[in-house]
Order: sequence, then C-alpha cells, then structure tokens
Amino acid sequence: MVIISYNVNGIRAALRKEFTTWLSQAQPDVVCLQEIKANPDQFDESVFHELGYKYCYWYPAEKKGYSGVAILSKIEPNQVSYGTGIDYMDAEGRNIRADFDGVSVMSLYLPSGTNINRLEFKLEYMADFQQYIDQIKQDYPNLVICGDYNICHEAIDIHDPVRLKNVSGFLPVERKWIGNFIDSGFVDSFRYLNDEKVQYSWWSYRANARANNKGWRIDYNMVAKPLQEKIKRAVILPEAYHSDHCPILVELTDL
Repeated sequence: MVIISYNVNGIRAALRKEFTTWLSQAQPDVVCLQEIKANPDQFDESVFHELGYKYCYWYPAEKKGYSGVAILSKIEPNQVSYGTGIDYMDAEGRNIRADFDGVSVMSLYLPSGTNINRLEFKLEYMADFQQYIDQIKQDYPNLVICGDYNICHEAIDIHDPVRLKNVSGFLPVERKWIGNFIDSGFVDSFRYLNDEKVQYSWWSYRANARANNKGWRIDYNMVAKPLQEKIKRAVILPEAYHSDHCPILVELTDL
C-alpha cells in the first residue's frame, strides 16, 4: 500500500493549481489530506473518482473555510471513523480514520500554536490525542497516523534550530511530546529510512523561504511498531507545488 499525506492548504486552491494532474501521476493507493478548508458541496468530488479514488471521505470543520481533513482511497475501507468523539477536537475537523484489512490509516491535523491561547489549546489537544491513541491502539494496533503534526522533532528537522528554539512548532514541550508519542509505539517512517537526510515539508510564504529551502519538517507518516518491518519506502516529495507544504509518502508491503 502506498500512502501519501498532504496538507493542501485549501482543496479548492490546490485543484486550481492542477493538483489532480499531479495526483494522476503519483497514483498512491490512499491519500490523506489536511486543511481542506471546504465542505464537499463546494468542489467537484468526481475529479477524484475519475482518477480511481472511488472512496472519498471528507471531515470539514464546523467553521467554514477552516481546517478539515479527508481520506481518498482506491480501496474500499471496512470502516471509516469521523473524529475522536472529543467535542472540542471534532468541531475543528482534525481526525478521520479508515480501517482496511491489515492496516488502519488516519489523517491528522494537529493545531498550530500561533498565539498563547492557541498554544494552550494545542498542548491540551496533544495530551488528549495521546490518550485517545493509547485507547485506539488496543483495537487497531496496525495504525498509520499521517498528517501535519505542526512540530519539528529534532534540530535536523528545522532550518535554524538555534534561532527558532522559542517558536511554537519547535518548543521544548512540543518536541518532548512528539518524542514521547513516537516512544509510545510509533516509527517516524521518514527518519527510519533516512536517518541523516535534511529535508523539509513546509516553508513559510514569507521571505522566499521555499526557494531558499528555509523549511520545517512538520508532516509525518507515523507507523505503528508492529508494522515497522513492512516499511519499504518513505520519502518527501518537494516537487509538488500546490501548497506551502509538500506531500510525504510511505509504502508498506505484505499487509
């Protein structure tokens, strides 16, 4: 199974930038999207059906034009779960999970901590999300949690770790959380196969950051430990220019 995760920063904007042309060439089995920023009635879902993604599941935020996640699949899932059952999380449309034979795939969009109120919200979300996943893993041990975590884990994952050490996304408390999250039973698939590679998945729109490769690696395909030996490939795809993020890919074998 080939899975691509992509924060598209608005599905309608991505579609105007020929996202479907790119997707027709990439051809993953499952696509996890974040920040769709739209309800399904605001765009033409059939363009994905034409590419073979007959099974499309959208989970927008209650607030229009904000947040939202989705899963597109060529394979029919056995079950799809919308949200976490935790009200304040689900109002923002940040979690959707599709269960297949041998693997469950989640599209996740963790909040950013752009100001003190949102940072407090993010930290609460992170704590509650960890507890939620600890419970879910008991029934669905073969989890792959794909998405925008809005956190760089190590210095190698950010272009200026010294100057940015006090900026949300690279705060010690956030880095500690994602380290603990991995230690709770997950594999950072990209770093597992690329232990010393410097590559990013998000760039600010400011100061020509992408052209100068002043980026952050905040998007992850986290693979549950039981699936570790099935990770065949894990790459970042910076040639895709539909968003301030780029897609990330993981391929699992023998599911």
